[in-house]
Amino acid sequence: MTKMNVVAIDGPAGAGKSVCAKRLAERLGLEFLNTGGMYRAVALLGLRQGLDLADEESLATAASNARIESREGRTYLDGEDVTEAIRSPEATQATRYAANAPSIRAILVKAQRAIGESRGIVTEGRDQGTAVFPDARCKIYLTASVDERARRRVGEHLARGEQVDFDTIRDQIAARDKSDSEREVGPLCQAPDAVVVVTDGKTIDEVVAELERIAREKLA
Repeated sequence: MTKMNVVAIDGPAGAGKSVCAKRLAERLGLEFLNTGGMYRAVALLGLRQGLDLADEESLATAASNARIESREGRTYLDGEDVTEAIRSPEATQATRYAANAPSIRAILVKAQRAIGESRGIVTEGRDQGTAVFPDARCKIYLTASVDERARRRVGEHLARGEQVDFDTIRDQIAARDKSDSEREVGPLCQAPDAVVVVTDGKTIDEVVAELERIAREKLA
């Protein structure tokens, strides 16, 4: 099997995948593929068309008839840049219908693989190195302890002036890990050939530097 010029970064929520993947793509001169944005775009499409989001067949039909693209980290729906629109509370809440639907997943995985076959990319998610790009030349599993991820999340809330309880946030993250690992569609999974990078106690710059070293070695 021919290896694809893809850097696939997987890992649990709060490990820093998105920000690190974007910066890594810039350093490597590759494109950042926002797969999460593509699922959000399907949700936005369903909302705009007034569909019953729980009706997988209808949502999948709409998705198959739409042009959903990710270019340079931005998300497009039928040519419209919807990068900001898909972050609305309504779209965020509705995304689970798209992400948990096998038929929609099949449509988007096919589109994502086509992008990976056409150009070099850095992509991140839960199963990019296992289900979506099993033939990626570089696979990284980016992770951090539950306590570390909880501290980061609490810090984000405090920076916005929001008071939150550490134990509550920690429990929410642990529950999310369990849910992501056990879900039937696209579960969180570490590829056997992935390089594990633990981000506890490291700055973003330190993590990105480590990822760059790994990626350049794998892509050479």
